[in-house]
Amino acid sequence: MKIIPAIDILNGKCVRLTQGDYNTSKIYAKDPLEIAKQFEANGIKYLHVVDLDGARSEHIVNYKSLEAICLKTSLSVDFGGGIKSNKDVSIAFECGAAQITGGSIAVSNPEMFKQWIDEYGSHMIILGADCKSRKIATHGWKEDSEIDVIEFIQEYEKRGITQVICTDISRDGMLQGPAEALYKEILQKTTVQLIASGGVCSMEQLKSLKQLGCSGAIIGKAIYEERISLKEIQSLC
Repeated sequence: MKIIPAIDILNGKCVRLTQGDYNTSKIYAKDPLEIAKQFEANGIKYLHVVDLDGARSEHIVNYKSLEAICLKTSLSVDFGGGIKSNKDVSIAFECGAAQITGGSIAVSNPEMFKQWIDEYGSHMIILGADCKSRKIATHGWKEDSEIDVIEFIQEYEKRGITQVICTDISRDGMLQGPAEALYKEILQKTTVQLIASGGVCSMEQLKSLKQLGCSGAIIGKAIYEERISLKEIQSLC
């Protein structure tokens, strides 16, 4: 299972939110690159970067931060937030992203998202399936839909998606454990490579997600709040 630290960027700084609420923003570093370098120095290979400014706008905003991380570290970066056009996809890959994650665009423009899957391949396009009470949320988690998360994933599995990042928004930033029951159901009803995101706060939970069959786990606040150390993560990498 891949262990994937997260860097969320707001106004150029490394921050964390609670349940996606921008009013809860807490700054952990002024320079995301320095955090990325710390991860790399501790044996981390993968990184999840989210452009929070982009997520609530109509295009990528913090692409310069992405470019700096990709140029100055060897981390394999998946990038999401604000990817809503062909131009955004091009910018993300030109800046060095190994993969891009699309969530809102997969809801608002499924044909464009399918085009990206076909053009770049399923190994480079990740489906972002972020949900509240099992319903998909979009646009920086500010807009709710009536789309069931499992039906959403199943539909895109038919369209060629093989990798999914699923965040239970109610657990994100809460340090109260991941949505294991939901992940178990997704793994039972689909064949996707599932990356768990949200709520992880202990090594035991990481081991449980691995046993469950998740292909990866994204960790954010647990690292920044020192609930899980980078040294501990090294043992699983």
